[in-house]
Amino acid sequence: MTNESYTNCNQLVDKFGTEEFAILGFPCAQFINQEPGSNEEEILHCLKYVRPGNNFEPNFMLFEKSDVNGPTTNSVFTWLKSGCGPSSPTLIPSAYISWTPVMYNDIEWNFAKFLVSKTGELVRRYSPETFPQFLSGDIAELISQ
Repeated sequence: MTNESYTNCNQLVDKFGTEEFAILGFPCAQFINQEPGSNEEEILHCLKYVRPGNNFEPNFMLFEKSDVNGPTTNSVFTWLKSGCGPSSPTLIPSAYISWTPVMYNDIEWNFAKFLVSKTGELVRRYSPETFPQFLSGDIAELISQ
């Protein structure tokens, strides 16, 4: 999923441009440490040479690695989760949980997605299993409003 998610995000930026659309990527290692690298340079090198590789470079903003759940949650995710319930009723397997307390609206896995309007309104939350290209219709509709 990770390789396709990164490349699909690039494809969305190619499709919609950057004038009225932006993707903000927040690497997180809270899910069995799937996001390697301890700093921006290491993360970008991993993306370029390993996963997805083939000289891949994100064409969207990639922020520093941060937590999306637990007491050290990045404030962006505190806000996002406050306006959108969980994207699925599926519980996170306890073997993968590295934070406490576990909350009802915690991010389930890497590549959870949130759609936010130009005015900062939370529109929708998507599960990590939803590939970025499947957001195209919702994005187009939101841009046209």
